[in-house]
Amino acid sequence: MKSQRPITSDDEHRVLQFRPRVTTSPVVHRGSGVVQKLHAAAPEPLDLSRYEQPREEPDDFRHRMLANIAALAFTIALTAIGIWLAVNIADLRRTQDCVLMGRRDCVKITTPHI
Repeated sequence: MKSQRPITSDDEHRVLQFRPRVTTSPVVHRGSGVVQKLHAAAPEPLDLSRYEQPREEPDDFRHRMLANIAALAFTIALTAIGIWLAVNIADLRRTQDCVLMGRRDCVKITTPHI
């Protein structure tokens, strides 16, 4: 059995030298490459204050609360409809399984109370 090796050319194995755009720290030359010394930068605070931007108008908390209440009501309604639909589908499946087994008393008959 012969081992198959891919045909390689010199164009596939070239190493590109990384050249930084701006040099802000002292540069040390070693061989054919360039090495920059690391400089210790002051650590930035770990909060979100650097992303804050001044607002043109203040927040409307009343409108935000009404939107949140509307979203909550919509979510509750959607959940209730989903539960009702799942219960009805399960009941229909149970009735269909009963009928397919050949039984005759599958449907529940409700009678009004007198």
